[in-house]
Amino acid sequence: FSPRTLQQTQTLSPAKSCGNIQLPPSLLGSYSKPSLSALPSPVVTLGGSVTLQCGSHQGFNRFLLTKEGEDESSRTLDGQRAPNWQTQALFSVGPVTPGHGWTFRCYGFYRDTPQVWSAPSDPLELLVPGEEPADRPSLSVRPGPTVAPGENVTLLCQSGERTDTFLLFKEGTAHRPLRLRSQDQAGRYQAEFSLSPVTSAHGGTYRCYRSLSTDPYLLSQPSEPLVLVVSGEQGLSVSLSSSGLCPGSAGRWWRRGR
Repeated sequence: FSPRTLQQTQTLSPAKSCGNIQLPPSLLGSYSKPSLSALPSPVVTLGGSVTLQCGSHQGFNRFLLTKEGEDESSRTLDGQRAPNWQTQALFSVGPVTPGHGWTFRCYGFYRDTPQVWSAPSDPLELLVPGEEPADRPSLSVRPGPTVAPGENVTLLCQSGERTDTFLLFKEGTAHRPLRLRSQDQAGRYQAEFSLSPVTSAHGGTYRCYRSLSTDPYLLSQPSEPLVLVVSGEQGLSVSLSSSGLCPGSAGRWWRRGR
């Protein structure tokens, strides 16, 4: 957390205590979990800052953010009414430094019953890209960068460097990245991200990153951006799958610059 907010930070084991208030397990999770997202993105440059948005439609007027790991800590903020009729709190986090993971959860509660918390949000992990451009993966698309709604689109992320996990981001969204374990194909590491069937909501700019299991929150430099254009009416839902690219696979991969 930033130095200016250090006075608001206290050591906390969220399932056990909040300041001087002891939380019996029966009172944790009495309400449904809030959402937690990073604005503008969970990918944060080293030394940078980010805003974490904790929100709920249950009308909570207090929110608590916890940082997990060796340097665990917490902060509370009053909830504010948002335009989408939910209440939310915006937590400023930074500067992001190496050496520790940056994993967060948040909780909601009411000021008049501070001993009763919601269930925890899903964990949100901040990710830090590296500084070496040589380790950036490549990103390509099949059947091509311009498709019609309902088509099956596959984004292929590849690298010649050892990779345990590939992460796919769509720029301009605060959503968590799609993650897939890499497949080793003849000395090249890769993962296929399948959007099936594609809809107009999938249109946009994508980048992929690679990471190692030893430091999963530290990323490579991003791939070159790949712009996917979906023309026509919006289609159905999204599914995600992975597979290896076998020799002789049908179809041609399109890569930026070809």
